[in-house]
Amino acid sequence: MAIRDGFIGTIGDTPLIRLGKLSAECDCEILAKAEFLNPGGSVKDRTALGIILDAERNGRLAPGGTVVEGTAGNTGIGLAHICAARGYRCIIVIPDNQSREKLELLRQLGAQVRAVPPKPYSDPDNYQKVAARLAASIPGAVWANQFDNTANREIHYRTTGPEIWRDTEGRVDAFVCATGTGGTLAGVARYLKERKPEVRIVLADPMGSALYHWVLEGELCAEGSSITEGIGTSRVTANLEGTPIDSALRVDDQQCLDMIYRLLREEGLFVGGSSGINLVAALQLAREMGPGHCIVTLLCDRGGLYAGRLFNPDWLREAGLRVPV
Repeated sequence: MAIRDGFIGTIGDTPLIRLGKLSAECDCEILAKAEFLNPGGSVKDRTALGIILDAERNGRLAPGGTVVEGTAGNTGIGLAHICAARGYRCIIVIPDNQSREKLELLRQLGAQVRAVPPKPYSDPDNYQKVAARLAASIPGAVWANQFDNTANREIHYRTTGPEIWRDTEGRVDAFVCATGTGGTLAGVARYLKERKPEVRIVLADPMGSALYHWVLEGELCAEGSSITEGIGTSRVTANLEGTPIDSALRVDDQQCLDMIYRLLREEGLFVGGSSGINLVAALQLAREMGPGHCIVTLLCDRGGLYAGRLFNPDWLREAGLRVPV
């Protein structure tokens, strides 16, 4: 019988979806891994699982313990689910400018939510640093530290990368995705490069992130800003450090927005902003590489977490964006 063991047993092994209209447009195979089908609704379920399993194996997380994390939302959602399944207390520190849907869901899942004003990473009151101090103050607590805990990239090396290789039968020519912690890109890139050194690894970056310039020019330099949540960064995390990246593409908010509406109307896929960034970059890359190539990316999470923003015409107009028709 094909039976999976609880919430944790349902994480991973997500399907690759061929996006027919995008593929036909560039005469390439555009394949998107449906990470929104993870039980917690995003690719970050994998990250949360990898971090908790590693903490358990190392004896840092004991029965009845506490998991603390600073997150823009999706990793917190995954952690809250797994903590409920494992009997741990979960405390999430999150910037208060994230979507209302995320904050409400975290509370509904049983997490204690501490919303803090957004601060740059250099500020001691940045949400990640607040989470680190909070974890250190609680007996028996662990700080998940998704940005610099390499258990994050390791689970993608062990699961996401092999799944892509298996499901494309090794015919993948390029993998492209946005990054926040760096775990997904780093783990997948390492695995695919080991199996096929010529595969292209491309970072998709929103405006406001410093990684586009870092990949192309070797220095961190941010320009502009973005409404996207949970992707882009001003630093090279421990997860991202040393990752074999061949190139980078930058995507602005309007391109991202147009793509997520296109995915909904042409493919019936209701996804968030990071998926839009990924698919815009995948299409650009396919055109650069030419006909006949297989480009793989991710559909990172569900659109419902952003309904009050990305799918709210009034909010979009206030942000200076054109509502796709």
